Amino acid sequence: MSNDLNSKYFDLDDSDDIQEFYHSRGWTDGFPIVPPTPKAVRACLDWVMMSANEIIGIEPVRERAIDAEKLAINAVMAGCLPMHFPAVVSAWMAMLKDEFLLHGTTASTGGCAILVILNGSIRQEIGARSDFNVLGSSDRATSVIGRAIRLALINILQVSPGAIDRSTLGHPGKISYCIAEDEENSNWPSLAESRDIPKEASAVTVLAACAPRQIMNEWTTKPEEILDTYAAEMRANMRNYSIWSGNYAVVMPAQHREHMRVAGWGREEIANYLFEKARIQRSEWSTVGKGSVIRDKGDTEYCALSSPDHLLLVAAGGPAGGFGAIIPPWLGTKSQAVTLAIGACVDCEPTAASQPE
Repeated sequence: MSNDLNSKYFDLDDSDDIQEFYHSRGWTDGFPIVPPTPKAVRACLDWVMMSANEIIGIEPVRERAIDAEKLAINAVMAGCLPMHFPAVVSAWMAMLKDEFLLHGTTASTGGCAILVILNGSIRQEIGARSDFNVLGSSDRATSVIGRAIRLALINILQVSPGAIDRSTLGHPGKISYCIAEDEENSNWPSLAESRDIPKEASAVTVLAACAPRQIMNEWTTKPEEILDTYAAEMRANMRNYSIWSGNYAVVMPAQHREHMRVAGWGREEIANYLFEKARIQRSEWSTVGKGSVIRDKGDTEYCALSSPDHLLLVAAGGPAGGFGAIIPPWLGTKSQAVTLAIGACVDCEPTAASQPE
């Protein structure tokens, strides 16, 4: 059982007063919140068997500790049930790894958001869907887990617009950006397995990600031609946004996956093909108004992926339609995707509402 909570309590009886109280203090994302009562916060902590003051990790740049109680408060505010909280905890543990570069991703003018990808049995346990509207509000679980990430950033690390968050535009993933992989209807190993997580374990992968770029090709069954469409969108991102290599995510729905299966193409073949095809020369910047920065490097070639292993291939999406999505990384390899088993130890050795910050 969790220890007593440390946060300040506020006695608020009226539901409207609770909402206005939290909104007026900048503790929300603009949407109504679930009041984080001590009972609800303790239930989350008890589910993961953590004490209130247990440290999830340390934000590397500002050296600020993230404790379990504050994370649980924000998870409750986002609408999480206790069963959702393990994914939130593990996502934060992954985000706090040095290679993720959390401060850079949240303070940049580039406006990326933190994409969370779920693998393993936890998907069924929490009712996460991976078919229709997978990049939208597909289900309660992914919606609230993604929102919990954002609320905790706002309230624990002051990642609010105009404060730490200096995004010029941002994108809707900054509200919630969480998907579950359709492992049951895929003939390739899960994303987590491809990143060295045992098949029997549940896992989260976090990526500092730009907005999804949807593609469509329903006029062919040939893997090469289908993947040429994906590669073209990756090259477009390199021309229009960032030329640097990084962890591009490809979300491939069932129709395209079936064509790959019939042709005998799996993760390795797909990744190798995109690694070869998703390349541009710096001279191509002249076609999108960036000729002034080409200088004498026009013949220099850039690849979207540092290696085939850097591709994050996710089986997800509805059963029909020749659609897919490219989710570009924020800034090359300066921020790297991190995959972590859920429940793993990273550094082993009146209505009362709690303060979320």
